[in-house]
Amino acid sequence: MRVLIAGCGYAGLPLGAELVRQGHEVFGLRRGGAEALRAAGLKPLRADLTRPETLTDLPKEFDWVVNCAASGGGSANDYRQLYLDGNRNLLSWLADRPPRKFVYTSSTSVYAQNDGSVVTEQSPAQPESPTARVLVAAEELLLAAARNRFPCVILRVAGIYGPGRGHAFQQFLRGEARLEGDGSRYLNMIHRDDLTGVIITALERGQPGGIYNVVDNEPVPQSAFFGWLAAKLKRPLPPTVVASAEVWRKRSVTNKRVSNAKLRQEWGYPFLYPDFRTGYRALCAEATRA
Repeated sequence: MRVLIAGCGYAGLPLGAELVRQGHEVFGLRRGGAEALRAAGLKPLRADLTRPETLTDLPKEFDWVVNCAASGGGSANDYRQLYLDGNRNLLSWLADRPPRKFVYTSSTSVYAQNDGSVVTEQSPAQPESPTARVLVAAEELLLAAARNRFPCVILRVAGIYGPGRGHAFQQFLRGEARLEGDGSRYLNMIHRDDLTGVIITALERGQPGGIYNVVDNEPVPQSAFFGWLAAKLKRPLPPTVVASAEVWRKRSVTNKRVSNAKLRQEWGYPFLYPDFRTGYRALCAEATRA
């Protein structure tokens, strides 16, 4: 297949490398860093999704397109430019030659549930956070395109971890982690290697207009996560801070158990790291050696 990956950072670059390894012709679209793309076997394309004029003269005959561009934080306006306008610009650019599949990596932050409940793709996505509301608007844009026969698939991705990445883990290593209240708030995670595998499965088997939660099999309470890390790394538990649902709401923090049942039932995806323990074991060993 001829594949375009828009956003070749922490998730997109290894995805491209794996697709190249499988024999696909892969183009990587980003604003700079062509050497890193070439080193991974990708053909670099330089453009900015927020500036549609930079897309105009690029080749656009692709079988598969993945938009996994990430902002790395920012304001609601930053999110709007990258996720909403960026997807709109891609759709417009590809409109006359649509791909066979278009996969977009959204986020489980679109779920605002704060009571520890299980959420599925059918659960309400009504976030209070301005940035998460932009993500919902971007999804709605793509779902409307899918109804008009543009083959969009939406992946709602949980917190990504892997080599050099994992927010709560990095905080723990730096001694900056805090146990919120009784530690019952759930964390939802996905290893980067499994994200790569799920995206490729979505390209191969995802239903246009479909939404899939991308998370491992075991949402884990903070207390269990930090307790396991403390035992594994022989470090003390993080100190406790006062926390409540109201505090979480003001910080746009949620407490939910995101289900991957749809992904497993429809695709039978075989997770490399089905829970945080299998995923973090090697990362803990590296941290111990450092």
